[in-house]
Amino acid sequence: MPEHPVVALLRQLMSIPSTSEEEHEIGVWLTKHLSSLGYTAELIPISAESSRCNVYAYLGSDRKARTCVSSHMDTVPPHIDFRMENGVIYGRGACDDKGPLAAQILAVEELRAEGAIQDGDVSMLFVVGEEKGGPGMLAANDMGLTWEAIVFGEPTESKLATGHKGHFVFELFVQGKSAHSGYPEMGKSANGSLVEVLKELSCLQYPASDLLGPSTFHCGKMHGGVAYNVIAAESYALCGVRVAADLPRIEGMVGDVVGRYPNVVLTKSFSYSETLLDHNVEGLDTIAVSFGTDVPRLKGSHKSYLYGPGSILHAHGENEQVKVSDLIESIAVYKQLLQLSLKTKT
Repeated sequence: MPEHPVVALLRQLMSIPSTSEEEHEIGVWLTKHLSSLGYTAELIPISAESSRCNVYAYLGSDRKARTCVSSHMDTVPPHIDFRMENGVIYGRGACDDKGPLAAQILAVEELRAEGAIQDGDVSMLFVVGEEKGGPGMLAANDMGLTWEAIVFGEPTESKLATGHKGHFVFELFVQGKSAHSGYPEMGKSANGSLVEVLKELSCLQYPASDLLGPSTFHCGKMHGGVAYNVIAAESYALCGVRVAADLPRIEGMVGDVVGRYPNVVLTKSFSYSETLLDHNVEGLDTIAVSFGTDVPRLKGSHKSYLYGPGSILHAHGENEQVKVSDLIESIAVYKQLLQLSLKTKT
């Protein structure tokens, strides 16, 4: 039995390593592939100084289109080769985000073959860096384009996302005083202060949302000290709050806690509020998700749909996967979302 076209495309995409900041090869390949299918495909640098490029494709000669499908080309490390067992595809990018990307291309191709779209109806935007700050989507704001609706691809368990949490990411720098651990009264442990601050932050009751659930705190990285018998003079933590509601209040709560420790300095890395999505589509189940996406990075008044095959619980892990049946089903859903968006004439 011949391989389904979406599996063949995903196999090719997953054969190209494309961890964040190393997306050039897959961008070049996608541009050539889409050009070979008859699209006008552009490889667009994200800045004048950068070799990193987004891919933008459309039918005809006019870059402007009413709708757009978008996914990210980059993955988290390490690269894991494609393999398929018992109807399941495993490997890096299977669901995050090359599976959705492949399904989106096939959806547009099927609509085109059916004569359901024409020049100016649908474009495709595939970006770099979603896994690392979103420079690709931020750069897309400089393209001078607007759309009526955008369908973003991410692993949402084959359900239409109602919204996703925001993020407040910050660093803590702690200054102590070094001393022999046999005489702790002669020093001040930076590690001790850091542990106290982190305990307080983890015990806070952050704002919650009926739609997205609780806001949650997490310390993802920490280090400090030089040896077991030396009082730590310095320590550090990288932390984040997944924001379900009221970002300003959360930032204030964290600031108040840290402010009670004169030897701790808080440095904000970045933050963005929760994102609410368009989701009233007949026949599709819905889900609220806690992970972040490129959706809030692209400015505009367009409708925003978020949908894709696979689960975020499998993304980023050694067993990242997507069912072939879910991948094929997602093609039909992407077609449905595009056709729904095109029904409203402007």
